[in-house]
Amino acid sequence: MTRHLPNSHDLALQSRAAAVIPNGMWGHMATRAIAPGYPQFFASADGCRVKDVDGNEYIDFMCAWGPNVLGYKHPQVQAAAMAQMARVDAGNGPTEVLVELAETLVETLDFADWAMFQKNGTDATTACVTMARAGTGKRKVIVAKGAYHGAVPWCSPSLVGVTSEDRAHLITFDWNDLASLDAAVAAAGDDLAAILLTAFRHDVGRDQEEPSVAMLQAARAICDRSGAMLIIDDVRAGFRLDVRGSWAAYGVKPDLAAFSKAIANGWPLAAVAGNDRAREGASKIFTTGSFWYGAAAMAAGLATVKILRDTDAIAHTRAMGERLRHGLDAVTRRHGFALRQTGPAQMPMVLFEGDSDLRIANAFTVAALRHGIFLHPKHNMFLCAAHTPADIDRAVEAADLALGDIIAAGVLPA
Repeated sequence: MTRHLPNSHDLALQSRAAAVIPNGMWGHMATRAIAPGYPQFFASADGCRVKDVDGNEYIDFMCAWGPNVLGYKHPQVQAAAMAQMARVDAGNGPTEVLVELAETLVETLDFADWAMFQKNGTDATTACVTMARAGTGKRKVIVAKGAYHGAVPWCSPSLVGVTSEDRAHLITFDWNDLASLDAAVAAAGDDLAAILLTAFRHDVGRDQEEPSVAMLQAARAICDRSGAMLIIDDVRAGFRLDVRGSWAAYGVKPDLAAFSKAIANGWPLAAVAGNDRAREGASKIFTTGSFWYGAAAMAAGLATVKILRDTDAIAHTRAMGERLRHGLDAVTRRHGFALRQTGPAQMPMVLFEGDSDLRIANAFTVAALRHGIFLHPKHNMFLCAAHTPADIDRAVEAADLALGDIIAAGVLPA
């Protein structure tokens, strides 16, 4: 018998929000865009679990859409942030932790000679592009088709309210297609400021794809030859795949990198790191924010980076992702479904074969909520270091039950 979750408080809050917030919510937090039945409002989180405002608890596989890398309320991170908060957070100037965090990033990242800090991933990617243009005196930026780099006019996935002038100097190419990249470079002519790439292809609603070594090496060579800057948008993957930077394993070093999400385990922080070649452009531009120097988030970031650097947290999270991947594959096959699981195991994209309209995925993820796991039907998910083998096994069991539920409701394999 299908279990129904209480959701009266969530629905009441959604109604109240609709009266005072356009559409009741904005951006990726608007769960009505996922499917009916998703909770929009949450009350608490701890480790790898979240609890919604109606008291329903879930093993979480979105991890705050990426920031939770060590576990919600990680004691060392919380202690560092709260100790700093007790002294000063946002003040007339930064605290010593600003320098300590920049020094730690330079020591940890395999390409970095300096670092600067912001609050959001979009802040960081925008700063990188601005620095590249300032340093090169050129305008054109090459990006992969469909890539997400933030939510402001120059890069927003939506064209509503965006002018053609906002995108006038963006040139697109097809991911991992060297001929397409060469064509984009030719289109830029002698006005190429930067090539901007995500750590791997993580566009929403499609199979994820690693960068080919050939593409990264080609991009690096193009930038070396032309004087353009190679930028990695490591906002989503940074400090989840490799603490040295997500391209470290490929042996390709960027000139600039944008980080956020996992850098401070949920505290609001972003960073740009760069090499000495990019230092001049970074020194020229004006970029700032009243809260960008907040010391509590920097203390959280310092603790987070050190934990990730000095422990096996990343390896553990990868292992838990592999355990989940194997478990989901087994239970879906048993029920007659076929999955496509792509991307790094700790950042999995899980799609059903033949499910272009997400009929199966939406039904499955809503059913999974009733069995205590929080999944997403078309966005890459996230694991954290707080997930244990028991959590993963419980999640696979819940997925098994959810698949049985949707079959009983008439949602069958494609």
